[in-house]
Formats: sequence, C-alpha cells, structure tokens
Amino acid sequence: MRGLANLKLGRGTEAAVEFQKILASRGYAALSPLYPLAHLGLARAAALQGDVAKAHTAYQDFLALWKDADADIPISIEAKKEYEKLK
Repeated sequence: MRGLANLKLGRGTEAAVEFQKILASRGYAALSPLYPLAHLGLARAAALQGDVAKAHTAYQDFLALWKDADADIPISIEAKKEYEKLK
C-alpha cells in the first residue's frame, strides 16, 4: 500500500523501495499475487524516476509472470500499454 501511495504522490524513489521490499522477501506466500504486482509497481516507479532501462526490465518481468493470464484483465492491459510507451 505504501508503494502505491508513493506512486500516486509522484514519489518514485520511495515507491521503488517499497516494491523492492516485497520482491526481496517473498516469504511464505511464494504464490501471492502481490509478487508480480510488485514488479509492475517497480516498473512504474522506475518510469516515474526516468530510469527507462530499469522500468523496461521490470515490465518484462511482470509480463513474463502474467503471460498466461486472461487477455482482458484491466491491469494487464494497462501494463502492456505502459510498456509500449517506453519503446
């Protein structure tokens, strides 16, 4: 939640730290949906900071994890559009 709040406030660095915490400590919930969504949050934070290379990698990680997801899931559609804008 802190990561999302920081994104909304335009605080890319702080948001990235929060999403990185999730990625670094996957813990007992290895199949939690928070893990792939943390990749998306990290991608958005990196893009906000202007780090296109890091954003590109994080979007790729998210999309790889969601490659078998239904094509009409709104967050997946948004992520694909955001990723295309980076190119």
